[in-house]
Amino acid sequence: MAKKMFVAQLIAGQQFQEVFLVARKSLAETKAGKPYLALGLMDRTGEVEARVWDNALEFEPQVEEGGFVLVQAVAKPFRDQMQLAVITLQSVAETAVDLADFMPASPRPLAEMAAELEAVIAGIGDPPLRALLSVIFQGDTLDRFQRAPAAKKLHHAYIGGLIEHTLSIVALAAKIAGHYPFIDRDMLVAGALLHDLAKIEEFDFTRPPFGYTDRGRLVGHLVLGVEMVRKAAEQVEDLRAEQVDRLMHIILSHHGQHDFGAPVLPMTPEAILLHHLDDIDAKMQYMGGLRAKMSGSGWQWTEYQRHLERYLYLRAGGEEEQAAATRVAQSGATGSEPEPEPGPEESIAAPRAKKTIDMRQQSLF
Repeated sequence: MAKKMFVAQLIAGQQFQEVFLVARKSLAETKAGKPYLALGLMDRTGEVEARVWDNALEFEPQVEEGGFVLVQAVAKPFRDQMQLAVITLQSVAETAVDLADFMPASPRPLAEMAAELEAVIAGIGDPPLRALLSVIFQGDTLDRFQRAPAAKKLHHAYIGGLIEHTLSIVALAAKIAGHYPFIDRDMLVAGALLHDLAKIEEFDFTRPPFGYTDRGRLVGHLVLGVEMVRKAAEQVEDLRAEQVDRLMHIILSHHGQHDFGAPVLPMTPEAILLHHLDDIDAKMQYMGGLRAKMSGSGWQWTEYQRHLERYLYLRAGGEEEQAAATRVAQSGATGSEPEPEPGPEESIAAPRAKKTIDMRQQSLF
């Protein structure tokens, strides 16, 4: 079943029929007690909110998270974002679709990023640190590192997102390390390369929507990353214990705060820098995604961004920038999560409960 219409191409007022992947599903009720389906539908270009106001109980068994549905719907603007009013839907077998149509991916070519990673490792001046990185970034670990997302939803949440995010932080680290002569550049760059490495274990990214593995939920990528570094360090004879401890500290502390899941606070110059660079890159990439989705031009206010606890005032990307963004899988995230549009009955069910565990395990930072 060839896909012709993508999320990024939706136009207000358009009625169409198309296949989407179900990223989220919940059965709720209006104030009048009428059931409706709230869905998040996605493809490789993004995600869109959808509502089934009529016959929700009839359609609900045909919709499964991670499954595919053929929907007939009308696209409607709602709070500056698109929302689908679904008229009818039916499940579609995975064998009938091209999974590539639903796999968001980095705009950067994989070969280009792989070559850049190799050059960064070769440029580490400290031989034991360089040897450690060479031991780690090879074989299956390297393959998964090049494919993994950097987050489940909010930033770089697409195939190749982890290596893209990592190389962006490395580039920032290389620029700022020279500004402060007391910074250990090799340690900072090594920490940048390794801080999110264990997301290859934390996330299941074999197919969208991306989720957590059991190990990811039970242990988390900070602790898993320390285990990977400690195990690899056993193969590097000249690597000092003090270097290993400092690297592990960078990994354990890079979320910056206990409330964001860091078991220890950053306590070395390199750890403090890495935390802030990680924070900067995640937020800038997230805001870039919001800009690309804005219509029109000029400065505009976004919807309230819950995870940042603020509105954002951003300049909308131009047509050229927006066109480029549609070629990128933008994480399947719509940025803010709008409440359901009022239906023909009275309005709106209770708001979605805050997912504290996900916030701690996978913060924006």
